[in-house]
Amino acid sequence: GVGMGMTAPVSITAFPAEDGSLQQNVKVSLRIPSQFQASPPCPSDESIKIEERQEMTIYSTQFGGYAKEVDYVDYAAKLKSALGSEAAYRKDFYFCNGYDPPMKPYGRRNEVWFVKE
Repeated sequence: GVGMGMTAPVSITAFPAEDGSLQQNVKVSLRIPSQFQASPPCPSDESIKIEERQEMTIYSTQFGGYAKEVDYVDYAAKLKSALGSEAAYRKDFYFCNGYDPPMKPYGRRNEVWFVKE
């Protein structure tokens, strides 16, 4: 019953298949606004969970435009290539992040994050 508004980034946990495409199971995460951090309201929908994201170090790449799945897959491949075989990071998932409302036509920011092991 508490309205919190939209926060940024909207973070999608993507689980890549062997060929680099994304599996259909994804997790969408929204940041709880600062004023609710200490005591978040309880979700009324059982499919919504409150999770605390642990501190992490990430490898990241940024791109613009209206991001689609193919864009995230493409930039994840570019980030993987740029990191080479020396960097240790989680291969079983990565984060696809969008920072802008749908109505913003220009100057959009999107990121792909790999979590450092």
